[in-house]
Amino acid sequence: MSSFKIGILGAGIGGLTAAIALHRAGHDVVVYEQSKQFLRVGADINLTPNAVRALDGLGIGEAVRRTAARPTHRISRTWDSGEETSRLEMGDTAEKKYGAPQLTIHRADLLAALAEVFPAERVQFAKRAETITEGAQGITLNFTDGTTDKVDVLIGGDGIHSAVRSAMFGKESPRFTGVVAFRAVIPADSVAQVPNLQAFTKWWGPNPESQIVTFPLNCGKDIFIFATTAQETWHLESWTTPGSVQELRDSYAGFHPDATALLDACDEVLKTALYERDPLPHWSKGRMTLLGDASHPMMPFMAQGAGMAIEDAVVLARCLEKVATIDGIAEALQTYQELRLERTSKIQIGSRGNNWLREGGNADWVYGYDAWSVPLEVETDAETV
Repeated sequence: MSSFKIGILGAGIGGLTAAIALHRAGHDVVVYEQSKQFLRVGADINLTPNAVRALDGLGIGEAVRRTAARPTHRISRTWDSGEETSRLEMGDTAEKKYGAPQLTIHRADLLAALAEVFPAERVQFAKRAETITEGAQGITLNFTDGTTDKVDVLIGGDGIHSAVRSAMFGKESPRFTGVVAFRAVIPADSVAQVPNLQAFTKWWGPNPESQIVTFPLNCGKDIFIFATTAQETWHLESWTTPGSVQELRDSYAGFHPDATALLDACDEVLKTALYERDPLPHWSKGRMTLLGDASHPMMPFMAQGAGMAIEDAVVLARCLEKVATIDGIAEALQTYQELRLERTSKIQIGSRGNNWLREGGNADWVYGYDAWSVPLEVETDAETV
């Protein structure tokens, strides 16, 4: 294997995971991040066994477990009656079945665990790409601060507004889905009367847009609340803004007392607009490629956004590990795309419908996927586990 200079735009979950895997494979990896530093912002994340197994393969599973919670079950309940329609054992049972547990963690804690094992000097902050061009000698990035850099390979891990995506395929705006999300965190001891607090519980609402999801955080000391509802328009400049606790409670006033008790315990909430794109037919071009939300932004209803970015990163690094010369990079990126496209598109579309595991069903095709053992041949069915 040859060593290449690889640039990664975006120091998010997918970008840092790819950076770690590629750096350990011997490449010269530089991460460009538009923020001035790592900030404790963002949502809380559900890492299902497929994502945890991928992180374990990088040797950072122990660091992730230090601050994560470990849900006991995945439970579905009906919004008004409270009836349980499915209960899937997680915890030790999931670890025995899938080789890794489900973990729930704050995004900032996951990023900290990733940053801990990637050389800090290889992350350049306050770097917003202004132009990206590919030529015979490599890919040139011009940044808004006036600096320039050149790399052999460029990976767009820069989210739904990806500059790398725009450089490859032109500018395109994501669609507002007509759904907004409320996010809040409450102390577990403030709602001790609610059952199954240490489980991942989904309350299915009266329509596909309406749900309340709760799961433990911070080793079980806190409970994260993620609730979605329909809204016709979104006029605010920011996708995320401080929300009204009263609006949150009013939106789910008819839900079961176990659900409303959680909302009554909230003293502050964030409100976020949810956006999406259709699955891309391809996301590699020349020596540039995409991963995570830059290539397949998805609704949160299957809780696989972070997981797909992590899987992408591992498979991408494995594909590039096989490349002997620069001339083989474009083919390796095409192979990566083909290995991931069917799976991510299926989950991207499935996440829109909000019917995942409502009545039970088989989670094996999602949770049982192992990014470290997928055969690196295009003709192989990447859904086989």
